[in-house]
Amino acid sequence: MKKKQYSIHINAPVEKVFTVMLGLEDKSTYEAWTALFNPSSTFEGSWNKGGKIYFVGSDEHGNRGGMIAEIEEHIPNKFISIRPYGILEGTKEIISGEKVDSWVGGHENYTFSEKDGVTTVLVEIDVVDEYADYFNNTYPNALEKLKEICE
Repeated sequence: MKKKQYSIHINAPVEKVFTVMLGLEDKSTYEAWTALFNPSSTFEGSWNKGGKIYFVGSDEHGNRGGMIAEIEEHIPNKFISIRPYGILEGTKEIISGEKVDSWVGGHENYTFSEKDGVTTVLVEIDVVDEYADYFNNTYPNALEKLKEICE
């Protein structure tokens, strides 16, 4: 795995960016910016520290799937750390074996800081080599969508 970094400056208070990004008050704000990864992207579960969360969507055949993760850290308006540990295929949770071994142990970390009304979002994500190009192409566009929603 390689650690990738993406960042963006958003002309909005950190409280708003944090809330919109995570869909804390309205899940549709999370779904809007993550739709660039998958048009049906959503989450199920808790953003609370120690919480279990599913990041799910449907594939081109309508099959439900996604990632299972734990929220390792949640400091409101400052930092959130997500530790993926499995995948979801329909209702089946897969937490070991060939399908998950290559990326389990990685993290998605989001750091938020504000200066003069401008919030910087720094994303640090551990990426398996085969998905590096996908994330390099998709993440900047998704962050631009987040910026559009927040501003």
